[in-house]
Amino acid sequence: MLEKIKLLAKQYAAEFIDIRRHIHANPELSYEEFETSAFIQQKLQGWNIPFEVKATTGVVGLVEGKNPSSKIIALRADMDALPITEENDLPYKSTKNGVMHACGHDVHSACLLGAAKILSETKEEWEGTVKLIFQPGEEKNPGGASLMIKEGVLENPAPQKIFALHVHPGLEVGAFSFRGGMVMASADEIYITIKSKGGHAAAPQYTADTILIASQLIVSLQQIISRNNNPFNPSVLSITSFQAGNTTNVIPSEVKLMGTFRAMNEEWRFKAHELITKQTTELVAAMGAEAFVHIDVGYPFVLNNEALCDDARKNAATYAGAANVTETELRMGAEDFAYYSHQIPACFFRLGAGNKEKGITIGVHTPTFNVDEAAIEQGMGMMAWMAVSTK
Repeated sequence: MLEKIKLLAKQYAAEFIDIRRHIHANPELSYEEFETSAFIQQKLQGWNIPFEVKATTGVVGLVEGKNPSSKIIALRADMDALPITEENDLPYKSTKNGVMHACGHDVHSACLLGAAKILSETKEEWEGTVKLIFQPGEEKNPGGASLMIKEGVLENPAPQKIFALHVHPGLEVGAFSFRGGMVMASADEIYITIKSKGGHAAAPQYTADTILIASQLIVSLQQIISRNNNPFNPSVLSITSFQAGNTTNVIPSEVKLMGTFRAMNEEWRFKAHELITKQTTELVAAMGAEAFVHIDVGYPFVLNNEALCDDARKNAATYAGAANVTETELRMGAEDFAYYSHQIPACFFRLGAGNKEKGITIGVHTPTFNVDEAAIEQGMGMMAWMAVSTK
C-alpha cells in the first residue's frame, strides 16, 4: 500500500494543486463557507463517496475498506479563511477583497480531498473505515469543531482515532513534525470597557482619566503572568487593542480594550480569568472609574495522544524517511482541533510547506503568506497513509 499511495499522490498532485488554487481564489470567512462546502460535496459525489452535511457548511464523508468495522479512523481538515486582504501577486490570488486563505486551510482541504480520492480508489486493499471531516469555522469562536461534535461527528460510526495536519512555513517542504502531549495552547478573548463621565483635557481634576486608567491597567495585568503563574507553566496575556477618544482636548468617557489569554493548564487558565476580572474591576474602581469585563472562553489546549503520536511518527518515517520527520515545537497558538483531542486519541501534526530557496518563508495570518505547493502531494499521501497504517 505504501508504494501505491505514493504513486497515486504523485499522479494526482497537479489535480489537487488546481483544487487548492480554486479554493484559495474563492475564500470564505468562518461559518460562511457555502461555496467551499458545495465544491467539496461535488468532488465527493463525483468519486462516489457518501457524505452528509453538519453544522450548516461542514461535510462528513465516509470511505469503507475491507472489514469496515475493524477500525474507524477520522481525518480532519478546516476550510475557512481569514479577514485579511491578500498582497501576493499570484494568478490564483483571492478574488474577494478583505478575505484570504492566510492560514493554509485551502491546502488542508485539498490534502484531505486528495486522501479521499486515494482511499476510495484503493478501498479493496486496506481494512477499516475512514471518516473525512471537512470542518467550518476553525478561526472563530466557538470553533467549528465544537459544533460538529455537538451534531454527532464523532458518532455513527464513532472513530477511535483522529488525525489532522497543518501547514508549517518554517518547515521545509517534504518534512513533517510531531509532538506528543500538550502541543498548542488554549485561547480566550478578553474584552474590557472602562467608563467615567469624561471631561475637558485641561481640567482632569473633574473626572477620572480613562486613558490613564487603561494604561495603568495594561501594565498591571502583565503581573498576573509574571507574579501569579508558575514560570515553568507556559502562558501569555496580550492586550491587542486600545480604542479611545478622537480629539486632543477631551478625556473620553469610555475606553475599550481587547486581548487574548493563552495557557496550557486548565486549572491555571480559569484561575487567571478570576485574577484578570478582579484586578481590572478593583484597580479601575480605585482610580475612580467603572470597569466591565467579559472573557469569551475559547478553545482548550491541543492534547496529542502520546502513544498515537509515537506510532504516527514511525509511520511518517516509513513514508517520508526518518530524516524528514522532526519534533514540533511547543506553540502558544490555538486550534479548535483541541475539542476532538479531548474526546478521542488525536494526533495533530505539521506539514512542511516552506522553501527557503524560493523565498517561501512568511508566517501564517499575514497578507503575503504562501506555500510551496509540492506540499500538497506530500500532505494528501501522508493523510491517506496515516489512515491505512494506523492500527
